[in-house]
Amino acid sequence: MKIRNLSIPLITALLAACVTSPTGRSQLMMVSDSQMSQMGLSAFNDMRKQGKFVDAPRERAYATCVSNALIAVLPPPWNTQQWEVQIIGDDTANAFALPGGRIGVNRGMFKLADNQDQLAVVLGHELSHVVSRHGAERVSDNMAAQAAVAAGTIYAGTRGSDAGNAAALLGVGAQVGILLPFSRTQESEADTLGQRYMAQAGFDPRAAATLWDKMGAQGGSKPPAFLSTHPSSGNRAQALNKQAQQLLPVYQQARASGHAPNCRM
Repeated sequence: MKIRNLSIPLITALLAACVTSPTGRSQLMMVSDSQMSQMGLSAFNDMRKQGKFVDAPRERAYATCVSNALIAVLPPPWNTQQWEVQIIGDDTANAFALPGGRIGVNRGMFKLADNQDQLAVVLGHELSHVVSRHGAERVSDNMAAQAAVAAGTIYAGTRGSDAGNAAALLGVGAQVGILLPFSRTQESEADTLGQRYMAQAGFDPRAAATLWDKMGAQGGSKPPAFLSTHPSSGNRAQALNKQAQQLLPVYQQARASGHAPNCRM
């Protein structure tokens, strides 16, 4: 097989799968929303079967209150979707939202996010990943990267190179050059959208910078910035603080118009 015979259908498929994110960024989308919803529900049900969820009615009611306020301001179809919130028996500060309408919050998150505004930062960010179809984008990026590696390996074989070494090198190149940079872009996009949603829902957008300052103060081993899938906490807090000033009128208008959540644990 010649490399051009593989690249033509690949390029055609990639061009046909280009869409636009809520912030106007071009995305590669090779899987459907229904496929991602099935994957999300399957992953959530697996966690349930594995006993990951704990009986924590106070935490669950609190997280559901914050989630519902945020979901109400999401664009369709996510604002009318049925969402389920569960608490995970894990002391690390983490949370997630999955396509299919599922949210998980680690118990450890409540120790870090100590008020409704800070919890809204996290949940708004995670819901933004779903609205922006970042999961489908990551799957699509991975599919494209694997196809590129396969094409490069075939080409290396035609040139007399070691196909195994070529695949390994191309794999590293694909990860550093495609997957991780896109992931950093996705994280920044989720920060931007999540802060916007929380302001529209009546949560104080200034809490975003506060939370990420707290994240940064936790310390621990961190990968080099260019290999990290997340922006650094310091850069993140700075960007969010700047955007918070622009969102204050949105927040104040939301409160004045009745979007005034009062979620407590």
